[in-house]
Amino acid sequence: MARIKSALELALERTESVKSDKESIELYELKREGKKLAGTFLENPDEKQLEDSLKKYPKDKQEALRQGMFDVLVSQIRLPAHQEDITKQEAVGKAIQLLVNDRRFGQLYSQLVQAFERYLSEVDQFDQAIRRQYAPKLRQKEEELARRLGRAVQLDPFQDPEFVNFYNQNMNALKARYEQAIEQVRQQATMLFEGTKKS
Repeated sequence: MARIKSALELALERTESVKSDKESIELYELKREGKKLAGTFLENPDEKQLEDSLKKYPKDKQEALRQGMFDVLVSQIRLPAHQEDITKQEAVGKAIQLLVNDRRFGQLYSQLVQAFERYLSEVDQFDQAIRRQYAPKLRQKEEELARRLGRAVQLDPFQDPEFVNFYNQNMNALKARYEQAIEQVRQQATMLFEGTKKS
């Protein structure tokens, strides 16, 4: 026959779940605070201020805080669209370096930033090469339209769906090469960050 639990036992069981819920809520809040710190850092990259903000929290609270920061920062490792984005990427790398505390990551990340510089240069080269390669076909379409309309026509290549498709195919192939490097850096950062939790 099953034992009937006393009111005290039932109450104790309920308070255990409340206690673990409080811990979950606190961890969630700390991670959220870490995400805010990372966001503030990205708006105004100041490593010293970031380090000082971390130190304000007790050691036992820092892991969740650091996790929130790391989640935001690692998601910010991405291909630059403009030269100004390189500076932001450098700041992201320095902040992650602070969290993983491993010189090898700093070296790896500086190589990635150099790759970003090459990428921006290649984007310009690809853009010019694609436009040159497609120019005869575009002129042919302009001449055909001019004959039909009876006046000169100048087309913007990006108004031509065929050009847009050709352009995107080539640019996406270029991006894919660099995305692999980004993914490797993210994985390395995650591995190093997980290693800091064990120590």
